[in-house]
Parts: sequence; structure tokens; C-alpha cells
Amino acid sequence: MKFLDLCKVYIRSGGGGNGCISFRREKFIEYGGPDGGDGGKGGSVWAEAVDGLNTLIDFRYQQHWFADNGKSGMGQGRTGKDGQDIVLRVPVGTEVLDEDEETVIADLTELGQRVLLAKGGNGGWGNLHFKTSTNQAPRRANPGQEEINRTLWLRLKLIADVGLVGLPNAGKSTFLAATSNARPKIADYPFTTLHPNLGVVLVDGNEFVVADIPGLIEGAHEGRGLGDLFLGHVERCAVLLHLIDGSSGSLLEDYKTICDELEAYGEGLADKPRVTVLNKIDTLDDEERAFLKDELKAVGAENVLLMSGASGEGVTEVLRALRPHVDARREADKPVDPEEEGDGTWHP
Repeated sequence: MKFLDLCKVYIRSGGGGNGCISFRREKFIEYGGPDGGDGGKGGSVWAEAVDGLNTLIDFRYQQHWFADNGKSGMGQGRTGKDGQDIVLRVPVGTEVLDEDEETVIADLTELGQRVLLAKGGNGGWGNLHFKTSTNQAPRRANPGQEEINRTLWLRLKLIADVGLVGLPNAGKSTFLAATSNARPKIADYPFTTLHPNLGVVLVDGNEFVVADIPGLIEGAHEGRGLGDLFLGHVERCAVLLHLIDGSSGSLLEDYKTICDELEAYGEGLADKPRVTVLNKIDTLDDEERAFLKDELKAVGAENVLLMSGASGEGVTEVLRALRPHVDARREADKPVDPEEEGDGTWHP
């Protein structure tokens, strides 16, 4: 299944049905009076976050979503049938943007969350509604309200606890494969990972989700390489795991490149908690490990950890370093029980 995190959709709510002009005509009924019914309400367009989806690929092949129109009213006071609503089922973490791709209409971050995108038109009144003591035979009815047409963008930001960032070939996919059941493509050439991968990691009996983001290069915020197209997927992460290739000959430049790209992207990524890891230490001896770790600390990296995703050395320590940040975010996002607020004493 192809990964798609941005798509354009065209939606239209249903128009309301017209009111009916009708009069009761029966044998032996001299004064029948008006009996035109109201028009039915048009269907609305909704978006709902559902489980089991992690891509917007369904909207690549169906871009137009039109709700049903309401039926017109009929004689004998019969109201027209309401139009059926239509629901866009999207993955959790989907943003709904206006046509300008900047105005956020809704952010569906919770399972089952629904938002109204286009309301259906109300049905028009039939002439039965206009009967009064001075106008007992009205010959007027209202038309139904018109439909609403909108052009929207859907943008998916994966819900993950940890975001993996680093240059191409920094070992991100290898780390994800070594710590979870995810099986991303791994090879020794740049840009092996072309779309984000998710993996569930278990450490000390606790699980959290790690997102492997395609590698950044210098100038990614200007569109070079794959650009910063996928950085939106780490905006929701509790902590960033910055992997640095220990076998690279330009270690410090690699570190600064990622920091600069996160700063240029904005959206608070540069201020997120970050765990810096010197990867591929299986290619280094003890003296080189200590030297490179000190070099990274000298340019501002804090709490540098050593790891080898290929051999598994230091992987558990890295996961344990990530866990406090994940736990802190989950604790902050936990809903507050109203009964626990205040001084803790019960009041009738």
C-alpha cells in the first residue's frame, strides 16, 4: 500500500428540497385549504478519525465527495426525505486545511473525533406553513437552501511518541528494525527510506511508537533531496532521537546540518526534547568513541549516548533515555478527572 500524507478533495453538501404548493381537494370537502409539505434537509459532509488507517491513499482515487440532496415536499402535508450524510474516514492525526493549505479547519487527533465540513441545506417551507387567519389559501412556498461546495486539503501527521531524525544512512531504519517488528527497507545508499515507517518499541514493559522519517540533507528546507516534506510527522512527537553516523568523516557538520534544518523548519521542532546518539560504534574503538563523544559535546550536544543498531550495543540504554520524555508527555495529555480537582474533599 502506497503512503500518502497530503491530498486534495472536493466536497459538496446536499441542497434542501423545495417546499410544495398544494391544496386539499376531496369530494364533499368544500374548504380543503393548503396542504403542501416542507422539503427535506440536504445531507452534510463529515470527517471522522477511524482506526486501522495510516495513509490517505483512499482519497487519491476518489477526490469528489457529494452528499445527497433533500427531496421536495409533497401534498397531504408530506415532508420530503432528508438527504443522506457522507463521512470522510481519515486516519487519526489528520489535519483538514482550507483551499489555501494554511488555514486549519480541524485537527483530528483522537479516535472517533468528528467534524462538520459542509452542512446540508435546510428544506423549504410548503404553503401549509404560510396559512394564516387572513391568508387561508397561500400560493407560495420556499425553495430549499443551496448546497455548499468546498475544496479542502487533508494532511496526515502520524501519531508517534518518538521521531527519528538524521542524515541519510545514519542508521535510522536499522534502529527501527532492531527495536520493533517494523521491517523498513535497509540498504547502503542514500534515500533508501522514501516514506515514514512506524514501529512499536517495548522497553521495561512499556510500549511507545517510533517514527522513522526519511533522511534530511543540507538545504532540505529549500526543497533539496526529499526536502522537509515529512518533518510534519514529528511535530506531534514527545522527543526527537537524533542519530549521527559515527563512521562519517564529517561528524560535526552532520550534527549541525540536522540542527539547522530543524531550526529552519520551525513549528517548535528545534525546542523539542532531543536525545543525541552516536550510532555505528561497532566500527570504532574505545579511544575513537570517547573522542567523538567529546567533540559532539563541545558543539552543544547534550547527554550524548553511544549505540550500534546493527550489533545491538547500547540500544536498550537509548530506549530507556527516551522513555521519561514519552511518559511525561502522556502524563501531560492525560485528561483531568473533575472529581480530583480542588482540595480533594467530597462535596455534595
